[in-house]
Amino acid sequence: MSTHSNHPFHLVDYSPWPITGALGAMFMTTGLVKWFHQYNINLLMIGSIITLLTMIQWWRDVTREGTFQGRHTYVVTMGLRWGMILFITSEVFFFISFFWGFFHSSLAPTVEIGSMWPPVGITPFNPLQIPLLNTLILLSSGITVTWAHHSLMENNYNQAFQGLLFTVILGLYFTALQAFEYYESPFTIADSVYGSTFFMATGFHGLHVIIGSSFLLICLFRHLFNHFSPIHHFGFEAAAWYWHFVDVVWLFLYISIYWWGS
Repeated sequence: MSTHSNHPFHLVDYSPWPITGALGAMFMTTGLVKWFHQYNINLLMIGSIITLLTMIQWWRDVTREGTFQGRHTYVVTMGLRWGMILFITSEVFFFISFFWGFFHSSLAPTVEIGSMWPPVGITPFNPLQIPLLNTLILLSSGITVTWAHHSLMENNYNQAFQGLLFTVILGLYFTALQAFEYYESPFTIADSVYGSTFFMATGFHGLHVIIGSSFLLICLFRHLFNHFSPIHHFGFEAAAWYWHFVDVVWLFLYISIYWWGS
């Protein structure tokens, strides 16, 4: 039987990962409910482990198909590009919901929070301290990931490695500073609508930074194994798009919640 096809599409082989991913997601969501009501994280941990193992092995298979088997033709790559674009678009609307909640509460503060913003009793963060430093860190990481991308397109292996390494380090530095900021916070997520909107918006952004840093770290290891070429590196390109999205969201968070909202 011939292994060649007369079309550019990738007809994937049978895979167990969709069903294991669905089971992992189900265990995670039901585990969250169990954790909230019974303070037991066993089911949540099982679901998280199943989901993590599924992600590792599924993306390993995608890497094999694109890098070693030549299945990622131009048509397939365009499909992946549109998939990433639509995913980032959905993420944009995800964060719009948080900004909507923040401005709904801050532009017309109710009498229950003292008819003022920030509410009575809330001491907000100084936007010229750690938030400004984190802004400079993320802007710098946007420069380094662009440097890595252009170096890759010019087939400059060393500079692409350096740019990726600096980007990952800056992402981890941002996460460490945000963890310190949360640790030193004078208010909690339970402190009125201010605490809720602040920690939901900045917390989910912090989660996205961790995801983006992991994405770029995997790209760094793939670069070490010469998986990318100047004309075939969509995995890295998708990571760079995601990182730029994280940068832009942070700018809106800094301007609205940290600076204007304080």
